[in-house]
Amino acid sequence: MVILALDTTTRAGSVAIARDDQVLALVPGDAARTHGERLPGEIDRALIDAGLSPRDLDLLVVASGPGAFTGLRIGLAAIQGLAMVVAAPVIGVSALDAMAESLWASLQDGGPARLVVWMDAQRGEVFEGRYVASPTGRSWLAECDPSVAPPDAALAHLVDDSSRPTLFSGDGAERYRGVIQAWSATARLLDTPRALAPALARLGRRGAERGLAGPPHALQPLYVRRPDAELERLRRAPSA
Repeated sequence: MVILALDTTTRAGSVAIARDDQVLALVPGDAARTHGERLPGEIDRALIDAGLSPRDLDLLVVASGPGAFTGLRIGLAAIQGLAMVVAAPVIGVSALDAMAESLWASLQDGGPARLVVWMDAQRGEVFEGRYVASPTGRSWLAECDPSVAPPDAALAHLVDDSSRPTLFSGDGAERYRGVIQAWSATARLLDTPRALAPALARLGRRGAERGLAGPPHALQPLYVRRPDAELERLRRAPSA
């Protein structure tokens, strides 16, 4: 199965082409430019580097959120448009899940028992995903649905267990490192994965094998928090 995976939920983003779980090409994004400016060229470059044409693609995978609203919408629209051209099924994957998958693949001991992923949601909040190791010790299982909250409120739902130090990762964890360290002296911070597209490709393939891929119009964003424009309309709306 030849897969194109795309992430626009992070500032830099990334594009990857994979055959099953083998990465054929990876194009990390340039955070100095907007996704809209560079995305078409990055997709073209990934295909060229892999020696493939769009018609060779069997599956399209996109990070469906959470993340900045504008970047998220650009990624979804790009994948939907490409899917209509190449007639390939699409699947959306949580960026939080992809980050967790990236970290699992990089750990030599098969992974710790517990992981918390924080993406910076701005406005003093983080998008959070919490994971525990699966019984097989080969993957993560989501402990709860993705959420958004201030760091202190997010930590209030966690139990500090010194017998199995909690691992944190993500740009939100980097930004609120001091809050985490004040919560637990045994918490460990891992480097934030810089390119999520390879992990998206792996998770997308697994999802497709479970029958979760579908037509482009069925793709739904994972916002977690309402877009700023909608929140502003609600704020300005007259009260009943």
